[in-house]
Amino acid sequence: MRPRQPQGGGAYQPPPPPGPPPQPRPQQPTYPPRQPPYPPPPQSGPPPTPRDQATTRLSTQPQSKYPPVKPKRRFFRDPASIVLILVIAVALVVAALIGAELYARHLAESKVAAAVGCEVQDKASVSFGVTPPLLWQFITSHYTNISVQTAGNQIRDAKGMKVSIDIQDVRLANTNNSKGTIGALNGTITWSSDGIKQSIQNAIPVLGSFVTSKVTTNPNDGTIELNGLLDSATVKPQIVDNGLSLQVISLSALGSKLSTDKVQQNLDSLTSAATKNYPLGIHADSVKVTNTGVEATFSTQNATIPSGGGGQDPCFANV
Repeated sequence: MRPRQPQGGGAYQPPPPPGPPPQPRPQQPTYPPRQPPYPPPPQSGPPPTPRDQATTRLSTQPQSKYPPVKPKRRFFRDPASIVLILVIAVALVVAALIGAELYARHLAESKVAAAVGCEVQDKASVSFGVTPPLLWQFITSHYTNISVQTAGNQIRDAKGMKVSIDIQDVRLANTNNSKGTIGALNGTITWSSDGIKQSIQNAIPVLGSFVTSKVTTNPNDGTIELNGLLDSATVKPQIVDNGLSLQVISLSALGSKLSTDKVQQNLDSLTSAATKNYPLGIHADSVKVTNTGVEATFSTQNATIPSGGGGQDPCFANV
């Protein structure tokens, strides 16, 4: 067959020669499908839905045999934490020492107050020196200073009599006959005018009627006037046999003179019971008349504390 001539009378153009055949594409290497690290556990029942499959896949992840290790807090390497621990420890030690100090003071003061109260037959309060601490004094058995005050109700049979005592250098050492020694003891006894009146009225019936009115002190001459409605008596405080005594100067009843011997005996019994026969060798040093009554000083040095046994003073048995 003759090829068609192009219209328009143009020259014939032959077709272009064929190109090289196409090269085949290289094939990609194939790998086996990735397998899970552990085979899935067998499932029973109907096949899970896609949501159940996702849930199951998450829940079947392998778990470790050991709990996760939490990072340690370096608490003791923090300077602020160390300071806080030290402050708490010091506070606890201080609180324990304060508690022990208060308990020791309460115990010691109670024992001494009981002994003094037993002697004077009145309530007493006791305080120990603040230095050194009482715990140290207790450990060393050496008490530097002790102050004693009675309530002022009475000293034995003497009404209205009060004593203040300052005790120095107490050293405790239990033996068969003593519980230790006292370096020095100084005391002051005050006896009010009203207390003198009550004491004489209660203890001396013969002279009681003379002081039904009032008691007047005369500091200038050191005497005390006992006045009744029609009678009067004058006494003078003095130191007799290491104790306080009221010496009768004059006595009158209805204007007549009376014998002072019997009245003096009754007064001596009253003052002797109140101010004599104290333990530790306590003795009266001085006495004076004041505007409000009588004031006397007492003392002792290097005294031995009685043990309270073997017929000694029982008031010191529990000290």
